[in-house]
Amino acid sequence: MSSQRDEVKVAVIMGSSSDWEVMRNAVELLEFFEVPHEAKVISAHRMPLDMVAFAETAYQRGIRAIIAGAGGAAHLPGMVAALTEVPVFGVPVPSRYLRGEDSLHSIVQMPKGVPVATFAIGEAGAANAALHAIATLAMTDDALRDKLKAYRANQTQKARAMTLPPEV
Repeated sequence: MSSQRDEVKVAVIMGSSSDWEVMRNAVELLEFFEVPHEAKVISAHRMPLDMVAFAETAYQRGIRAIIAGAGGAAHLPGMVAALTEVPVFGVPVPSRYLRGEDSLHSIVQMPKGVPVATFAIGEAGAANAALHAIATLAMTDDALRDKLKAYRANQTQKARAMTLPPEV
């Protein structure tokens, strides 16, 4: 899955196709903001050589942010961060048995010198990782910065328009 523009700026990667329901939240925001992107499965455990090739060539291919989602042992974000200078935004994907807490701990406990910006477990984390990547890119892209400011203003308007039920 890629955007319409030629130059990919953000890669959304995940350890398994079962992570798509969470990671699609990042892709949908990138599409909304018209940020060139790609989305693919790259498993740290089942496709380690593909992961290495992806990480080592990311910058040369124009990628400026990597949103990496993984569940369970969740090694993908950290391993990719160890192999590239491109900023990595880690999204813990809920796991069957530990609700994603295992994934969160795995991603957030990176050793000093190998940073992964880690977000909340699940859909909110994927969306916020995309918004953080967009904000990062917007620092050198005035048109994207204007779209982000408009998006945030719209979020404020929606929040102000919320009403509570009469019984509250």
